[in-house]
Amino acid sequence: MSDKIDLYSDRGAKLKSGVALADISPLRNKAIKKIIHDTKRTAAVDLAGIEKALATGKYGGKGRQVSGRTLNLDVVKNADAIVNKVAALVQVDGGDDTNVKSLNGGKQMLVQVPSSRIEAGAEYVSSLTCAAMATIQAMIETFDLNMFNVPETKAAIMGQYPQTMDMAGGNVKSILEIPQKDEGLGHSLRNIMANHLAAVTKKNAMNTAALSGIYEQAGVFEMGNALGMFERNQLLGLAYQNLNADNLVYGTTKANGATGTIGTVMHSIVERGIEDGIIAVDKKFGSGYNCYKANDVSKWNAYCAAGTLAANLVNCGAGRSPQHTSSTLLYFNDLVEKETGLPGCDWGKVQGTAVGFSFFSHSIYGGGGPGVFNGNHVVTRHSRGFAIPCVAASVSLDAGVQMFTPEMTSGLVGEVFGSVEEFREPIKAVAGAL
Repeated sequence: MSDKIDLYSDRGAKLKSGVALADISPLRNKAIKKIIHDTKRTAAVDLAGIEKALATGKYGGKGRQVSGRTLNLDVVKNADAIVNKVAALVQVDGGDDTNVKSLNGGKQMLVQVPSSRIEAGAEYVSSLTCAAMATIQAMIETFDLNMFNVPETKAAIMGQYPQTMDMAGGNVKSILEIPQKDEGLGHSLRNIMANHLAAVTKKNAMNTAALSGIYEQAGVFEMGNALGMFERNQLLGLAYQNLNADNLVYGTTKANGATGTIGTVMHSIVERGIEDGIIAVDKKFGSGYNCYKANDVSKWNAYCAAGTLAANLVNCGAGRSPQHTSSTLLYFNDLVEKETGLPGCDWGKVQGTAVGFSFFSHSIYGGGGPGVFNGNHVVTRHSRGFAIPCVAASVSLDAGVQMFTPEMTSGLVGEVFGSVEEFREPIKAVAGAL
């Protein structure tokens, strides 16, 4: 791959010039590799939630309460002691990359287990399991618990586990779902709720799209869909849609932000494609309609991916509502096809995703808003990483009109994962690693 790109920030400032496309690959870029690795080894513990569950007897969520089995423990006040004990328990060797710290005055705890624990396992769940078990043991030692009140403590921390495969209703969370919830091989990194991503980046739409795109494209690599000629196609999409290569997303959004529509964003992308020589007129009909050809098929797809994101930023930003996402995904690309005669983003798969998406979020099913969707969902998995970053970015622009907001579903994940700079500002991190 001989492609060179310039990377720009979420505010349109140039970060790096002349970057080789291969250097932003999830297989090579140190920041992306660190984001993926740290995702697997990080868990969030809600110490305030544990204290409340014990005080009220509400264990396992979903209305469960055992009134006669309560404990009044000052968990938050003893956060420092718990942190020190958890760190000692999960650490393998002195000086390894174990990282445990309290956040927000002891209300939450970040637990990053050492890399050796992840490497020694077949799955990525060591962060979740070790954080939970270490917290239980730390609570036993800190509060001198006995065999008659440890079960309540375990329930407050781990929820319904092992009655459920996950820790349903518990107070330890990973940004990743458990493997049993994956739709297929390699879908783990695509199984992250859009609300989580928006919460982690503090609702910075372009950084949310970047973080989502990194996870989505790393998942595409993991499932074997970025081999051979497909690798360049995926990396160009990651560069232009998610990392603001050549300032295409930011510039297009800014140019159309005040009075633009989905249609004007489409015009901007087509005009940019012509100007850059990516597409050219192939045939002119008697009516005056021009049918275009792509001189660089994968780069045209990347431009369409960038335009799809920009259209969502303009349209959902104007409404301050992510409910427009499915129609924007659909009709931006429909307009591209009608204007040029060329396929839209991801060769029509983004359009197909949008049709199913609108049914599940807006039609007779109506099971949830855009924020609860992810790239692992049976409706949204079909696009190879180009749809969900737009959904996540649109959720970041939400003024609170969803039934299920990031604050409602993702507060703990947002606070804890958002305390890590690479998660919070991935565009800056990726460029900084070059």
